[in-house]
Amino acid sequence: MATTSDIRNGLCIEMNNDIYSVVEFQHVKPGKGNAFVRTKIKSLRTGKVLDHTFSAGHKINSVRVERRKFQFLYKDDMGYHFMDNETYEQLSLQEEMIDNTGMLKEGVEIEILFHAEKEIPLTAELPQFIVFEVTYTEPGVKGDTATNTLKPATIETGAEVRVPLFINIGEKIKVDTKSGTYVERAK
Repeated sequence: MATTSDIRNGLCIEMNNDIYSVVEFQHVKPGKGNAFVRTKIKSLRTGKVLDHTFSAGHKINSVRVERRKFQFLYKDDMGYHFMDNETYEQLSLQEEMIDNTGMLKEGVEIEILFHAEKEIPLTAELPQFIVFEVTYTEPGVKGDTATNTLKPATIETGAEVRVPLFINIGEKIKVDTKSGTYVERAK
C-alpha cells in the first residue's frame, strides 16, 4: 500500500480492475481546502489516458513491475514474436499491447513491462529512436530548399514518414518511434 505522497512518473497502480501507469502528476495545495494530487494515468490494458484526482493521503495500490529486454523476431497471424535476450525463451504479444507497430523492425531490442507477481506481460515499449532505410520517396527538385518542406517517404517496415526534400531512396534516417517523425540522417 502506498499513499499519494509516493506518486511519481512511471509508478504503476491498480485501480478499477485495471493497471495504470502515472504519466504526469502535480501536487496541489490550494489556499482554502485540502491538498490533492492531480494526475494523468495511462491504462496498460487499453492505452487510454485519463485525468484522475486523488485527495491528499489517499491510499493507492501500487503494482510491482519489471522491465525486461526482448528482441523482435517476426510477425505472423498469431501476433508479434519476441525472444528474451537472457533466457532465449520466446513470447508472443498481440498488436494492442505494442505502442507503434509500424515502427517495429526485425532485430530491434524493446522493453516489455511484466507484472512481477503474476508474470504476465502488460505492455511493450520501443526504443525512442530507430534507424530505418528509406525504400521509396519522390526525388526532391533541385533548388526547392528555401522552406522546411517535407515529403512522404516509405521506410523498410512499410510505414510512411514525412522527410525533408534532400532525403533519397536508400538513405538511412533516424525516426522518433513515439511520434513517427523524422529526426535526422543516420551515419
